[in-house]
Amino acid sequence: MRDQVTIHGAAHTDLKHESAIKHVTGRAEYCDDIAEPIGTLHAYLGVSNVAHGRIRSIDLTKVRAAQGVVDVLTVEDLPGSNDISPTGLNDEPVFATDKVEFWGQPLFAVVAESRDMARRAAEMGEVDYEVLPHVTDTEAAMAAGYPNVTAPLTLRRGEVAPALDAATHRIAGQLKVGGQDHMYLEGHIAFAIPGEDDDVVVHCSTQHPSEAQHMVAHVLGVPSNAVTVNVRRMGGGFGGKESQMNLFCAVAAVAAKKLNRPVKIRPDRDQDMTSTGKRHDFVVDYDVAFDGDGRIEAVDAQFAARCGYSADLSGPVTDRALFHADNTYFYPNVQLTSRPMKTNTVSNTAFRGFGGPQGAVMAERIVEEIAFKLGKDPLEIRKLNFYGEGERNVTPYHQTVEDNVIARLVDELEETSDYQARRAAILEHNAKGGITRKGIALTPVKFGISFTATWYNQAGALIHIYNDGSIHLNHGGTEMGQGLNTKISQVVASEFQIDVSRIKITKTTTEKVPNTSATAASSGADLNGMAAQNACVQIRDRLVRFACEKWGVPAEDVVFAPNEVRVGGEIYSFDAFIKLAYMDRVQLSAAGFYKTPEIHWDRANGTGRPFYYYAYGAAVSEVSIDTLTGEYRVERTDIIHDVGKSLNPILDKGQVEGAFVQGMGWLTTEELWWDDKGCLRTHAPSTYKIPLASDRPREFNVKLADWSENRELTIKRSKAVGEPPFVLGISVLEALSMAVASVAEYRECPRLEAPATPERILMAVDRLSEA
Repeated sequence: MRDQVTIHGAAHTDLKHESAIKHVTGRAEYCDDIAEPIGTLHAYLGVSNVAHGRIRSIDLTKVRAAQGVVDVLTVEDLPGSNDISPTGLNDEPVFATDKVEFWGQPLFAVVAESRDMARRAAEMGEVDYEVLPHVTDTEAAMAAGYPNVTAPLTLRRGEVAPALDAATHRIAGQLKVGGQDHMYLEGHIAFAIPGEDDDVVVHCSTQHPSEAQHMVAHVLGVPSNAVTVNVRRMGGGFGGKESQMNLFCAVAAVAAKKLNRPVKIRPDRDQDMTSTGKRHDFVVDYDVAFDGDGRIEAVDAQFAARCGYSADLSGPVTDRALFHADNTYFYPNVQLTSRPMKTNTVSNTAFRGFGGPQGAVMAERIVEEIAFKLGKDPLEIRKLNFYGEGERNVTPYHQTVEDNVIARLVDELEETSDYQARRAAILEHNAKGGITRKGIALTPVKFGISFTATWYNQAGALIHIYNDGSIHLNHGGTEMGQGLNTKISQVVASEFQIDVSRIKITKTTTEKVPNTSATAASSGADLNGMAAQNACVQIRDRLVRFACEKWGVPAEDVVFAPNEVRVGGEIYSFDAFIKLAYMDRVQLSAAGFYKTPEIHWDRANGTGRPFYYYAYGAAVSEVSIDTLTGEYRVERTDIIHDVGKSLNPILDKGQVEGAFVQGMGWLTTEELWWDDKGCLRTHAPSTYKIPLASDRPREFNVKLADWSENRELTIKRSKAVGEPPFVLGISVLEALSMAVASVAEYRECPRLEAPATPERILMAVDRLSEA
């Protein structure tokens, strides 16, 4: 009977999120729920109200005299450096000094007895500016001769110019795709508690505790070992809390150390949105050559991005846009160039997909252009250009695609979604004319997994087994709702063959696992799961040696079975066995470590293997549009996604669903708009529209490719899931394009800009109707 016992929560099984019940009952503790010690103060930022200008003077007399104000921090109060640039370029000050470069840039911070007092006082600063000309969009920045915020990248293979000149067909066009606000449920927040000597503890909502630690130390002028950063959980991150939390951590820590009192800073949603970065919007100019069948022969494209006033992570973001500009397609001759433009806007930053979705949109636009030109189904063009074998499997960055399953995924989805019959029915419906038009599109994704900054591909974990058999697990990843802690617990449960209920995961803290990488690039489970497994193996090997020596049996006779250990013919409960090991002075703790193998990247030459493997997926979306109003809805979406051998299928399925809806929102409803003074006007849920429950597909069918298994040695042969399915939202944009094109009998590619809001849909319908 014992052989039939199963482990509750082992890898590859459905297991609810470890905090799910606490989330829905309100018992989950976030940073703002931490009990405030007596004497806690509250900070708030005073920010600029011009987009570009020289500071003539700042008068903070009224601020200091305001009710409840204890202190006002300016650049003179920073003991160390006035810089929180994540790339070390010294271009991102905590507080602006001589010049402001975007509307909402921090100038000072008010520290008061309450948050409301600090917020009201922050509005009383009197700043005199010499207002300078400003630009807020990419094209204006290029026209004005603004510089790049970081070095551009070029990827090149083959002979592009000759192939373009000799082409049977050639199309040049431009694609504009907008940015996106992270709109997490929990905004930015940091809570600093001073300690003795140089010490300070910072509780915050960050995806990158080690970077926050280093930045706080940098601003305070102390070594990193004096700063502890703690993160129990976040209420959403999506990349927005990778580098953007540095500002709030630094301000809270400086105030706490100066005043020797706990200090919390939590901006309201308006300031959060105006003073922190977003997804980069792009203007892509493309030139594509193809033959009479629709086979792509050459692609030349420039990706210009609105990066904001400083570099932040714009270099790697615009690099990754190029890495994904091929999506699932082979370009025999290709040249891709990035142009990361400086603008007088907040510095844009990481967002789920990290530039990859913007690159993939261009690939799908090219396919769409070819299909309309040749009068074919875009799916036919997609299949014709998929990566294949031999010479047709090398990317623009010279990595060979060795794990390609996209054709199988697409064929399966085409059949299970009844794509061909539905498309025929939609064509028939549209041919009748009428107000309501329909569209359908099947789009794929190939997404490279790894940080392109090779050194980030490392992780640590710390595991203690206490002498009662309970396990304490800590790793360098952060939990932002995606279920990372649950998955890592399942890995540990599988290694020791115990129920997951024995394992307690504690907050992420720089005290336990140092020098961690951001929980980003979809690699949280890949990296931290392997690090935790490494720690388990160390302890398990010690336990096996202990058993062999104590009972005189060979190693193969020591078996970890469900919640017990078998030694020869004897069976011990896991608890009893651990107690015996403790009594024999066996070390029951281990620090695990992992670094991704086989990856390398030469940016100067644009060659290498930046990705350990690829994740794949495909989606079919069907839409209806009202040609009189431009309003639309998504009728049905079917998805098949490749997550390898899933660590937790139900969590992965949830990630696919959420990523798709977020990607759909980016391309349809979420619009960032600056006025002519450079002020972001879409700075609250009242003016910025994220998808609602009513916006999800009326019928939503999501399936994991249960036949897939990662060919690379990842954790339990799983694949990353966080970012790749975001790209599948492109299927909605493509379906909308088909519906719009029907008003002109599909003679012309509508070239919809994203987000394809109802206004843009209506304008495209009107333009094609008049053509």
